[in-house]
Amino acid sequence: MLLKALVERYIADGQPVGSRTLSRASGLELSPATIRNVMADLEELGLIASPHTSAGRIPTPRGYRLFVDTMLTARALDAEATPTVASQLQPDQPKRVIANAAQMLSSLSQFVGVVTTPRKPSVFRHIEFLRLSDRRVLVILVAPDGDVQNRVIFTEHDYAESELVEATNFLNTHYAGLTIEEVRGRLKSEIEALRGEIAALMQAAVQAGTEVMAEDDDQVVISGERNLLQVQDFSSDLASLRKLFDLFEQKTQLMRLLDVSSRAEGVRIYIGGESQVVPYEELSVVSAPYEVHGQIVGTLGVIGPTRMAYDRMIQIVDITARLVSNALSQK
Repeated sequence: MLLKALVERYIADGQPVGSRTLSRASGLELSPATIRNVMADLEELGLIASPHTSAGRIPTPRGYRLFVDTMLTARALDAEATPTVASQLQPDQPKRVIANAAQMLSSLSQFVGVVTTPRKPSVFRHIEFLRLSDRRVLVILVAPDGDVQNRVIFTEHDYAESELVEATNFLNTHYAGLTIEEVRGRLKSEIEALRGEIAALMQAAVQAGTEVMAEDDDQVVISGERNLLQVQDFSSDLASLRKLFDLFEQKTQLMRLLDVSSRAEGVRIYIGGESQVVPYEELSVVSAPYEVHGQIVGTLGVIGPTRMAYDRMIQIVDITARLVSNALSQK
């Protein structure tokens, strides 16, 4: 109970919490000496720490984690805010829904909102190989909507035109209409039945197709980076701020983090660098996947300081994920 009271008081005030303040905040009839002893125990466990400039204590990332996992009481968003939230995410162009969702996450949290763009199913309607020169082959992928993607691949074997035609016919006959991931799985089981050279060409084509889809889809929309300039925990530490802005420039790191989040159901919370992908002790990420017609296609979340109101952030992220899912599924 004392850890819960300390974390809640620190989140609310942003000031190290002393034993007298904690005695009043906890509502427990404990002497300041008893509270000091408990705080010493919590510090020894690595759950709280003492800043050099204060006799009070602040939570560590480990302390926040225990608080979030065992003591957090979720609270609903303000009643008046909910209709406004829903009105911002009406069915519309998918890009506008995603942009509005990022802005809404930022506005409600007063931190940074991030949303990955929906992943398209990497289905191909037609594939073709064209010989360019020795060991250089052009792969042409045609999607069901007629979108055409080209990729030059470098091969170990110098393919004759007849071999490229054979591979083209085989792939179009057996795999057209499947996703690149399904083709990859089928090739693994059928590789023994294919000649070595043709099998290698098809594997290279699948890899090229995967890269094309990744280039097209791996995007993340970010809103509210400048909110971090107002966060007390960062505003006095320009080095931390620079690191954070570098993170938003290197969107691939965020993509990897959000990709991990998309494989789990519900809201995920990463505190103080737990994700390893965003290894900053000062940052926490609250994220959740969103769906289109029951299929997870992307992730959204809030990035802010470890000193955030986790109960409120969970509600903001959860509700936004549901609204984005509904808006995109109505298209």
